Amino acid sequence: MALADLQAANRNDGGIETAISILKQRFGERLSTHQALREQHCHTTTYIPSQLPDAVVQPHTTEEVQDIVRICAEHRVPIIPFGTGTSLEGGVNAPAGGISVDLMKMNAILSVNAEDLDVTLQPGVTREDLNMYLRDQGLFFPIDPGANASLGGMASTRASGTNAVRYGTMRDNVVNLTVVMADGRVVKTAGRAKKSSAGYDLTRLMVGSEGTLGIITELTLKLHGIPEQISSGICHFPTVDDACNATILAIQAGLPLARIELLDALMARATNLYSNTGYEERPTLMLEFHGSPASVAEQTVLFSNIAEQFGGTAIEWRETVESRNAMWKARHDAYPAMLAYRPGSQGIATDACVPISRLADCLAETIADVEELNLVAPIIGHVGDGNFHVSPLVMMDDADEVARAETMIERLNLRCLSMEGTCTGEHGIGQGKRRFLRLEHGAGADVMSAIKMALDPNDIMNPGKVVGLD
Repeated sequence: MALADLQAANRNDGGIETAISILKQRFGERLSTHQALREQHCHTTTYIPSQLPDAVVQPHTTEEVQDIVRICAEHRVPIIPFGTGTSLEGGVNAPAGGISVDLMKMNAILSVNAEDLDVTLQPGVTREDLNMYLRDQGLFFPIDPGANASLGGMASTRASGTNAVRYGTMRDNVVNLTVVMADGRVVKTAGRAKKSSAGYDLTRLMVGSEGTLGIITELTLKLHGIPEQISSGICHFPTVDDACNATILAIQAGLPLARIELLDALMARATNLYSNTGYEERPTLMLEFHGSPASVAEQTVLFSNIAEQFGGTAIEWRETVESRNAMWKARHDAYPAMLAYRPGSQGIATDACVPISRLADCLAETIADVEELNLVAPIIGHVGDGNFHVSPLVMMDDADEVARAETMIERLNLRCLSMEGTCTGEHGIGQGKRRFLRLEHGAGADVMSAIKMALDPNDIMNPGKVVGLD
């Protein structure tokens, strides 16, 4: 988005004041209007400016969320759901003020059904906490967006991450949700059956709705058995194009990669400086294979043969759990590594996704833009599903550099749409990409607005995000 597109919405000051007074009586010290806490509940990890809520409230149960929603609905006060605050498109900002509903105290794991490979939990449980809880049972939850995000937030943004190439996204791994709707009704979107043909798919409607239709208060998620064999390694290539083409051929050949992540030469350099990794500073693929010892051995040989065709080096294996974890920790620390590479800069996290056959072309044209516009912009990506991020590191006091970065982002989004891709593979629309949503979906955006109008006619649920009522 351009910073000029970000506008504050009309406030309902009287309604907000009344709702805060009532909520204070109901929740006592669990409701706060302190400036510092309000600032913590609107921050984003990109360059979109913060817009503060008027108060923060911490419910513990679905019934308490109902109370909050009913009070806010009566007084037409905006409600902004909040998890860990790792939004990248302004998703937790409060453009019209209102109440931030902090769900992190709702962090109970309610039941693990090992025989059915599912778990039911509250939305404040983080992915790392869940996997720590599950590991003694030989199970894990695979969706790994990098940040230790809350699972409610991950469902709300339809998150994915490094494992999506094999295990899918949150869309594929949510079985059922409990949601408090804008009028205070509680809806369960499904049962625990693995499939259903009973009516509209309300689960998929809520997954990715970014808090604009309701607040998720419970989730049932699919689980997977921890693989018998896990092998991770790194392979270097002469060019980004070579690394992309090796990835494309591996996917088209049906190789069941668990992870395949791209770092360009600049990102490899930044990672070395920040995480002391010692990578070759050229285009790099980080790989992981899951399965039985025999199947993993076969996969590694096949990929090695494919990589060799495109000038790839022999895979440098990480033989121990500790070395594997260190490798993926360095990958997940990419954002702070970028910022450390150019001190004083602000990173603008983009999110491009195209059909796998167009990945190399999309990246090549994007790299040409970065060079033409004289930007410092490392590239990293979940290239196994055509998803990558190019992140301009911008000095925000340099208006010309900001404008050049916005030009690059505009071109990137339009390029993805021209290649039958999407303006966001995993970060969501939030505030930052609303205008691209209409370009991507056309009349479909009107259908989304109609759904929003039907379920939230007073526009209190995370207003100013995703779609509007106009």
